[in-house]
Amino acid sequence: MSTDPWGRVDDDGTVYVRTAEGERAVGSWQAGEPEEALAYFHRKFDELAGQVTLLEQRVRGTDLPPAQAEATIVKLREAITGAHAVGDLDALLNRLSVLTELVAQRREEVKAARDVARAEAKGIKERIVAEAERIADDTTHWKTGGERLRQLVEEWKAAERIDRVTEAALWKRLSAARTAFAKRRKAYFAGLDEQREGVRSSKERIVAEAEALASSTDWGATASAYRELMQQWKTAGRASREVEDELWGRFKGAQDQFFQARSAVFAERDASLAANAEVKEQLLAEAEKIVPVSDARSARAALRGILERWEAAGQVPREQRDRLEGGLRKIDEAVRKAEEAEWKRSNPEARARAQNTVDQLHKSIEQLETRLAKAEAAGKDKDVKDAQEALIARRSWLEEAERTLAEFS
Repeated sequence: MSTDPWGRVDDDGTVYVRTAEGERAVGSWQAGEPEEALAYFHRKFDELAGQVTLLEQRVRGTDLPPAQAEATIVKLREAITGAHAVGDLDALLNRLSVLTELVAQRREEVKAARDVARAEAKGIKERIVAEAERIADDTTHWKTGGERLRQLVEEWKAAERIDRVTEAALWKRLSAARTAFAKRRKAYFAGLDEQREGVRSSKERIVAEAEALASSTDWGATASAYRELMQQWKTAGRASREVEDELWGRFKGAQDQFFQARSAVFAERDASLAANAEVKEQLLAEAEKIVPVSDARSARAALRGILERWEAAGQVPREQRDRLEGGLRKIDEAVRKAEEAEWKRSNPEARARAQNTVDQLHKSIEQLETRLAKAEAAGKDKDVKDAQEALIARRSWLEEAERTLAEFS
């Protein structure tokens, strides 16, 4: 008989394994030495030990699902319990018991994680439903609203599932929101069609009036009428694109016909006024010699004569009118300013006021100089500083007042 710590081979070749429950026959060996028999059954044990080690690695190092791990443990436990092998089978069973506890803990963790995920999914789906209901109730941006509802459905599908009752209730609200949005959008566009029909009628009337005015030669009144019709067009709203384009083409065609005819008439008229423009060009050149003004009275007399001839020259082409009139206005302004300056210089009341201001400032400066001398003698630094600052200001004012007085001389 051959023995080792975990088994033995009997004289008749029977091989036994030792366990906590006692010996158990695991096979027989008739050929060869007993050591060879034990070595063979040790290899069977090593195979089982390797499977246990592999399972331990998978449980501890991967995200093996608890159910799959438990099923593997059950199979290994059955295999070890009735194994035809020699080795510490009880140790393998103990290792499986440790794994069983670890897998049970993992199952609780997975369940807790699943509960958290479901709670998060519930929050996500409640948020999706709330947003869908807001869109259904409030939004008037139909294209973006419809697109957002489609995105919300995709977000719903991507979220984790929750308990069946809550899932069904939230999905029912989401479906109701989508239906309500679709009905409100349909009603809006139905009303829009009715509104556009009213706009079409209004703009057809505007176009008819515009076409009736196209051949008018009452240039001023008709131009005003077209401006009024354009304002009515802008405030009437929009019809459908096809109708809008067709009516606008007719309106613009009538308007262009009128204004092109008016431009042709004005161009012909402007051509006849070119001679008047030449006269006014010469008058403007003559007027420009008045400035700079040295004698306001003579300048005004000369300008008055030019203005009489200017009015007698008549109208000029529109494109030259602003330039010529503006040039003459600048000269008139220069003469007017010279007249105002002359009046100020000859105004005795203004001169008297200027002289009075100069006299008062001289008197104030004399008083401040006296105060400064007293403060310096008394050694009062603050009073000295105040008097000096006041003197600087009064002397500056005096220079300005004397310049003003000099203008009257």
